[in-house]
Amino acid sequence: MHEKVRHITQQKGKLHTQRLLHIYAVVIHNVKYEMIYPNKAEGFTLSYIEVAAPPSSEKSTSGKESRIPGNRAIWVGIFAEFTEFTLMFLVYFIARINHPQNFHDGPQKLSVLAGSMNTVLMVTSSFFVARAIVAMRAERQDICMRWLVAALITAAGYPLVKFLEIRWNVSQGLTGNGDVFLMSYYYLTFNHLVHVSWGILGMVYVMARTWFGGYSAADHDGLVAFASYWHATDLIWLMIFPLFYVLP
Repeated sequence: MHEKVRHITQQKGKLHTQRLLHIYAVVIHNVKYEMIYPNKAEGFTLSYIEVAAPPSSEKSTSGKESRIPGNRAIWVGIFAEFTEFTLMFLVYFIARINHPQNFHDGPQKLSVLAGSMNTVLMVTSSFFVARAIVAMRAERQDICMRWLVAALITAAGYPLVKFLEIRWNVSQGLTGNGDVFLMSYYYLTFNHLVHVSWGILGMVYVMARTWFGGYSAADHDGLVAFASYWHATDLIWLMIFPLFYVLP
């Protein structure tokens, strides 16, 4: 509630050589009030005057500072992705409990080299995307574009390595064929490959927007939204890798 301008006069005896200046400020409903200057030798008058409030550094929940990274739509998609893989991981653990020997012997059949290479490619691509956002926030669209190109090259290596891995699996007779471990492996990794493919398409889209000046330091929510999805997909792979390639 805004108070009307009021005056308070207090007698404090004689002021000596210096005149006291007392400033007191409060903020009430975004209106700033200040108590200002003495004007008498035998006392001083404190006046409340209304001045403009300084701009707030915080915005409402609809402002950019208080929003989640990217936009709400991408986080709905990320939540759906996490829910999907949570259910698949649940199936994995149920199968592991009921078929312990298959899951104990399973990782020895797969190519740890291929799994490790895909891990390096995913993590490196995510790092490049993060660097692209840093460059965009510094208003360096050209540097941002270079990081995105590097991210795309490393991301494209993932499906390539996956293709070579599957071809090697087939040559070794690892086609599933009723093996519960291999069936779980193919189901989770193929689904993850689908999400990686969507991410690569999204990367091409944000690269095109960056190239044509669609993002700036003040407005690059689309780039952040893509990065959030890409990091989420990376995180899922970091759970898949040890479950199928490392743990006996």
